[in-house]
Amino acid sequence: MPELPDVTIYREALEKRLVGHRLLRVQLMSPFLLRTAEPPLSAATGLAISEIRRVGKQLAIGLTRDLWLVLHLKIAGRLHWGTTAPKAGGRNLLAAFQFDHGWLWLTEAGTQHRAALYLVQGEGGVGRLDPGGIEPLEAGLTAFADALRTANHTLKRALTDPHIVSGIGNAYSDEILHRAQLSPLALTQKLRGDEMERLYQATRATLAEWIERLRGDAGDNFPEKVTAFRPEMAVHGRYGQPCPRCGARIQRIRYASNETNYCAPCQTGGRLLADRAFSRLMHDDWPRTLDELEALRRR
Repeated sequence: MPELPDVTIYREALEKRLVGHRLLRVQLMSPFLLRTAEPPLSAATGLAISEIRRVGKQLAIGLTRDLWLVLHLKIAGRLHWGTTAPKAGGRNLLAAFQFDHGWLWLTEAGTQHRAALYLVQGEGGVGRLDPGGIEPLEAGLTAFADALRTANHTLKRALTDPHIVSGIGNAYSDEILHRAQLSPLALTQKLRGDEMERLYQATRATLAEWIERLRGDAGDNFPEKVTAFRPEMAVHGRYGQPCPRCGARIQRIRYASNETNYCAPCQTGGRLLADRAFSRLMHDDWPRTLDELEALRRR
């Protein structure tokens, strides 16, 4: 799922291309994409673009008459830009937006179409789509700590909860926790003051670093290589590969369709975190340390 750094780069690219231009029409290829009925989508045609915002992991396109098109890309939604219409009949094509100087279109890989489009009126309409989490690059340390300690969640859950922190998902939470050298299963209300400050600084540094990296990668082009798995990442998507800090193998916890990657020596004092699927099968045979895991692999 595109997260804060990726959505920021999308926002900048759209702002550069769309503000001041007019939306001529919207073509929906999937009836399930549009999640609102009032105002009707036809109300947006012919209006000029006045502003582009990031709202959590969503993109809000401001139009004259105080209307807003809000796009949530979910896991597999991606945006594309061109001066000609996208190829008709593509199975991944969900919507196409024609402007007075080009086309923006939305694709979504896979069969589970989760991406969403809303047309809402005014700041109130946009606000109702905002989960309300704090902006990690704007909040101070006290506000950040207060938000995370509103409930006693694991750090992984707190960082990825859009009602607590805005814009962070599975990928960048892994990177943040590795930089902070904190366990994904540490509890927010049990963090010491120095650990919370380390997490705060790691959050800001990780997000700022990736925004700059992605901005440099895109240059003047529209961002087309939006992915949650990048070879430069320290732990996310790198299960079994060496940790760039200590060289130990990256470990993982799998649950439902998500996977958390971490380095045991750097983040958990060498202790392996129980993977729900495999630890249930192995019970007492589940290895507790890297040494036990390596011995199990050699059997």
